Amino acid sequence: MSIYDQQCARAFADLQPQLEKYFIEVDVDCPYELPQTATFFQGMFGPVPDHVMELFLAAGYRRNGPFLYAMQCRTCHGCVPIRLLTTEFLPSRSQKRVMRKNRDVKKSIKPVEASEENIALCDKFLADRYPSHSNSGAAYYSGFFQNSIVSTVEVRFRVEERLLGNGIIDVGGNWMNAVYFYFDPDEKKRSLGTFNILSMVDLCRQMEIDYLYLGYHIDQIPAMNYKRKFKPHHLYLDSKWHRFDGDYDKKTVVTDD
Repeated sequence: MSIYDQQCARAFADLQPQLEKYFIEVDVDCPYELPQTATFFQGMFGPVPDHVMELFLAAGYRRNGPFLYAMQCRTCHGCVPIRLLTTEFLPSRSQKRVMRKNRDVKKSIKPVEASEENIALCDKFLADRYPSHSNSGAAYYSGFFQNSIVSTVEVRFRVEERLLGNGIIDVGGNWMNAVYFYFDPDEKKRSLGTFNILSMVDLCRQMEIDYLYLGYHIDQIPAMNYKRKFKPHHLYLDSKWHRFDGDYDKKTVVTDD
């Protein structure tokens, strides 16, 4: 456990008793379609200071709209927070190929905007990724992406004038949080999910940000487990961040029958 993580853990432990009254447990069907009940331990907040958000991320929490939450499912431990230390990350050969494959993509950083173009692409992505759900791009923007608690931007990916993808990210002084990424399903050959993470690493380095939080790694779900291909990475297991240069022992992330 690094000195940085020890300091964050101590500061969060001091802060936590003051915040527990704002958190509740919410049981829902698993959002990743695993056959268990998911339990969100969540609280709703107004503006959160940069350092406080840093402590929540370092403690394995995520953001959904104005809510900060951690997964506390009773029968499943599949959602494992994952992050990169951008000063130590090294792209693999395949990741370098993805960068070359997308040399024609132009990136721009913009405010979060529920524009017709963005919503149309998000709708197309959701219909392809979750065809049995009634999700909508408009609902994702109003309830998930837009918020008033931290600084959030969009990283838009275009070829000429056509929007290929959009990354929603929270940005702090020494942390970046990947909130969501949606892309054109017709462009799967570009590996835009990988390209998005590589682009965030580059952006972090330009801004001298050390910690890039990538959300959850879920071993059973291909759309979530590709993140372990970014090495070295850190996984939040047993309330501590652990560094992995290769694949981790899958036995550490299990579903209780």
